[in-house]
Formats: sequence, structure tokens, C-alpha cells
Amino acid sequence: MRILALSSPYGGCEAAILAGGAPVAAGRIAEELGLAGALPGLIERLLDRAGRALDLIGVVVGPGSFTGLRAGISVAAGIGLALDVPVIGVTVAEALAAELSALVGRTLWTAVTARRGRVFLDMGDGFGGYPTDALPPAPGRVAVCGNAANLVAATLAARGTDVLLTTARTPKPVHVAEIAALRHAGGLPPLPAEPLYVDAPEARLPAGGLRAPPV
Repeated sequence: MRILALSSPYGGCEAAILAGGAPVAAGRIAEELGLAGALPGLIERLLDRAGRALDLIGVVVGPGSFTGLRAGISVAAGIGLALDVPVIGVTVAEALAAELSALVGRTLWTAVTARRGRVFLDMGDGFGGYPTDALPPAPGRVAVCGNAANLVAATLAARGTDVLLTTARTPKPVHVAEIAALRHAGGLPPLPAEPLYVDAPEARLPAGGLRAPPV
């Protein structure tokens, strides 16, 4: 199976085309600024090097940077439409758990930076938002991954928790592809290629309702 995998949860993007689980073309964009404009060119170069026959596209849907996620998902959707291949969503927690599949004896927590002194935390049952000074108690021995792992691991260690700080921070395309293939085969519940929003939308309708359209 040939899979295009995109990972852009924190601003930049790593992308790869994999065949039989091994990368045949890969590239990255480090900057968030201008990502939406630069990403199509990167994917075009990968397709030129690896060929345009794809079976599947896997893309990280979050949580993470609004700009990074929207850019990655939009490009994945456009390529999927153009090449008529399925586009599968993969969460940050799923991809990082695949990287740490050999971890035993500890509950894996995935911590992602959020706004206003908070983190998005997946303790194995989906992401929730928590203030960094009010993290939930750990149920025994834990390991922490994600781009907010240092902060969460330090907070837990200060409480006396038995915590392992892993080196897994950003989902790698090889693991995004692994989860996408598993989900496509029915091994995981479906997940659309849409941004994963943990918090409720901040925009609110006016109390008096919308204004009438102009006549």
C-alpha cells in the first residue's frame, strides 16, 4: 500500500510517501508562516519523486496549531479529491502511541500545548483541556509524550508521581501512515479528516440574534 502521510500539528509540516511501510520520498517545512502556500509545492515534489499512484492519505487532525492543522488537512483533502483516494484522520495521541508501542507497565499520557496556560491531555480516553496548575492525578506509573511533555512530566514528578518523560514529541509520518492504514482496514473507529477541536468554539452569536440581511 502506498500512503501519503502529513503531520502538521504544531505549525510546520513533515510529509512522506510510504510504500510497504517504508518512506520512498520525504520532506519537511519548519516554519508555520506561509505553510499553507508552501505545502502544496512540497507535496508536488514528493509525488514527482515517488510517483502519483496513491492508495491512501493519512493526516494528523489534532489537537494542535489551528494554522498547521488547517493547512495539512486542506492539502490532504485536495489531493485526495484530485487522485480519488481516501483521506483518513489520525490524532496526535494515536501517532505518538504507535511510536511508543514497545512501552510497557505505564499509562501513556499525550500532552499538547494549548492557549492561556493550559494543556490538552489525552490519558488514554480522548483529549481534555486542563490548566497546567490543575492537572488530574495520575493512576500509578505514567509516561508522557507530546510537545507539552516536559511541563506535564515536571508537574507530575513534583507531586511524587512515578513518571517517565519520553522523547516522542511530534507525530512522524511513518506512524501517521501506520494508524491511517489500520483505520482504513477497520482496525480503528472511523475518524474524518477534520480538525479535532477540544475546546468549544469561542465565537458566540449576538444575544439578540443575527441582524436581518440588507434589502
